[in-house]
Amino acid sequence: MTINEETLLEFPCDFPIKMMGRDTGEFRQTARRLVEKHTGPVADDAVQTAVSAKGNFVSVTVTVRATSREQLDDIYRDLTAHEAVLMAL
Repeated sequence: MTINEETLLEFPCDFPIKMMGRDTGEFRQTARRLVEKHTGPVADDAVQTAVSAKGNFVSVTVTVRATSREQLDDIYRDLTAHEAVLMAL
């Protein structure tokens, strides 16, 4: 186990990544694919979704087994660069 002093996280660790976008037919798959590019396949039960009250937006939370700060940084860079992702937390 490695403790990254910059983040105070111990790696590896389970880390939730939340993305928000318009509720199109493709957003859920796009969000998952962007994360899996850096983590490999994610189990279905590690992915949670919630639709906004008016049904226009959806949040997708993918809990990953993070191995390093660099991996998380790479994930967030890809998410924030993608036009379909309105917000990543």
